[in-house]
Amino acid sequence: MGSNFGKNYCISIFGESHGTALGINIEGIPAGTELDLDFIREEMKRRAPGRSELATPRVEKDEFEILSGFINGKTTGTPLAMIIRNADQRSKDYSEIAKKPRPGHADWSGMNRYNGFNDIRGSGHFSGRITAPLVFAGAIAKQLLKEKGILIAAHIKSIKDIKDRDFEESDITQKNIDKWRKMILPVLNEEIIPKMEETILKAKENKDSIGGTVEITVMGMKPGIGNPFFESMESELARIMFSVPSIKGIEFGAGFDIAKMTGYEANDEMYYDEKGEVKSYTNNNGGLIGGITNGMPINFKVAIKPPASIGKRQKTVNLETEKDDFLEVTGRHDPAIVPRAIVVLEAATAIVILDQLLEARKYNI
Repeated sequence: MGSNFGKNYCISIFGESHGTALGINIEGIPAGTELDLDFIREEMKRRAPGRSELATPRVEKDEFEILSGFINGKTTGTPLAMIIRNADQRSKDYSEIAKKPRPGHADWSGMNRYNGFNDIRGSGHFSGRITAPLVFAGAIAKQLLKEKGILIAAHIKSIKDIKDRDFEESDITQKNIDKWRKMILPVLNEEIIPKMEETILKAKENKDSIGGTVEITVMGMKPGIGNPFFESMESELARIMFSVPSIKGIEFGAGFDIAKMTGYEANDEMYYDEKGEVKSYTNNNGGLIGGITNGMPINFKVAIKPPASIGKRQKTVNLETEKDDFLEVTGRHDPAIVPRAIVVLEAATAIVILDQLLEARKYNI
């Protein structure tokens, strides 16, 4: 079904948005790992709905229950299973969607994929709520990566046409990461926050939605991690990013702008730093060459589309009457998913990086 990821840090997600529970099974956590449960709870709260008027008013605390693989505060080395019980469902909000698929949503494609047996309530397994288990697995991965001196940071690069500046290497400190984790709209230029808030609330008032972009950086990666071709660092990161609902694009380093450069401009010229380590003056390739880390920060951006569930009247089809029809989506939905998606994207990144590091360890890298 495609709900599994990883070769060494292996995850398998399950559940539906309005089902009894959703959760994850994780293999590959070293035995004896002491989990920072408070940190995991904080990460889960970053993704949870109901934190501000910029998000859906649905209230889910995302309180998790660890069912196996964890005892006396430490992992056992066997599979770790976790569930989150759903509490605030209003499944009647979706009765109309069963016969009128939402434009831009997975209703129609999902109905065809599962011959009409898919759970339509709250978007079922296609819901962004299913990313909560990813945040749980990513929080554990972040903890393990931090012990190796690897930090993962992200900020909102844009909301609609309002843009923040790009990361600079000096931005990525634990102090700044802790600060951004507490912000509803984590940006580098805080002067643009009021305008972003206004734009999101205006979309909400108009029964519409908007998208944006997020920039992610990984600091502390040594060179030589990854593979060429089919299991490259880029392809694995892209694969998990496109597994997050609403992600529609990804670009590494200079991204599409690199196509406008000459070879001389695009090439990242190299030097030895004061520690005797090889670095480059620029990072147009996003810290990755040939699918393998080169010692510079891994840097990429993702594009997030506007949420499909909007209150505006839209053209669709009626599967009962087999005629063209209209739909006005009711219920509780995010006018912009970008603020809540940041922690999900960080978590997904951490899952890939840890999986790749464990793979490299097999070859004594």
